[in-house]
Amino acid sequence: MNVGDRKTIITCAVTGNAPFNANHPCFPVTPAEIAAAVLEARAAGAAVAHIHVRDSQTRLGCRDIGLFKEVCDRVRDAGSDVIINLTCGIGGFFLPDPDNEGQALPGSDIASVDERMAHIELCRPDMASLDISTSNQVEGKEEFVYLNTTRTLRALAARFKAIGVKPELEVFGPGDIMFGKAMAAEGLIDGPPVYQFVMGVAWCLPNDVDTIVYLKRQLPEDAVWGALGIGRYEFPIAAQSVLLGGNVRVGLEDNLYLRKGVFATNGQLVERACALIDNLGGSVASPSDARAILGLPQP
Repeated sequence: MNVGDRKTIITCAVTGNAPFNANHPCFPVTPAEIAAAVLEARAAGAAVAHIHVRDSQTRLGCRDIGLFKEVCDRVRDAGSDVIINLTCGIGGFFLPDPDNEGQALPGSDIASVDERMAHIELCRPDMASLDISTSNQVEGKEEFVYLNTTRTLRALAARFKAIGVKPELEVFGPGDIMFGKAMAAEGLIDGPPVYQFVMGVAWCLPNDVDTIVYLKRQLPEDAVWGALGIGRYEFPIAAQSVLLGGNVRVGLEDNLYLRKGVFATNGQLVERACALIDNLGGSVASPSDARAILGLPQP
């Protein structure tokens, strides 16, 4: 399908979970700031907001269900039609003890299915991310194992289905797509499966078009997909995704800058994504359009 024959969904990941450059002048941390960032992204043209929360004191990502509820309540009380997509990726952070890799170092966060689902079941978002991967990763100077067993992922998917939350399947390697297909075949995913290719994480997927083409070829025919790039690759990957029939994700979770040395806001990144899609001959999906594409009910 040509770019001009379809609408492209823009997701804005407004804050993320990782440490960030403290020099950024307006990085959203508190629930009020995160909700305002969601509304800013929607006003700029995003149809979907991907949401983490952060501890207001440490400014680090957390999974406090009260903070998730406050953000969701603020967005909903504002009357926004944005599609709410909460993270369900927290609780799989394993730091092996180098002297005994079967033991977890302090700082590890391995949560039960009940713990990982608590904010999803409380807030009932339209969508939530399901990171269908176990992989070696690096964040700053810290190396860790992102641990999501197939048993846990199946249990999470079943709970998503039971409460009507659409999973967004986060792909860090080709085998993740195979497992996503398996879960769909097992009846754990309803409607068109939604895949997000996460490009540029160390030891996972490289930032190149050949990788996107290869991953796209592995998808089921009815899949809805997009690709995101980390840091300076955010917009090169966005452009490749649009040209190849995918959707776009931008936002301060993935990239802090408009250009080298110039900090961005979420709204500015969404505006640039809208301009990119327009310049490539496409059009941007509204939340109503995105709901139809993703197989979500209209409000």
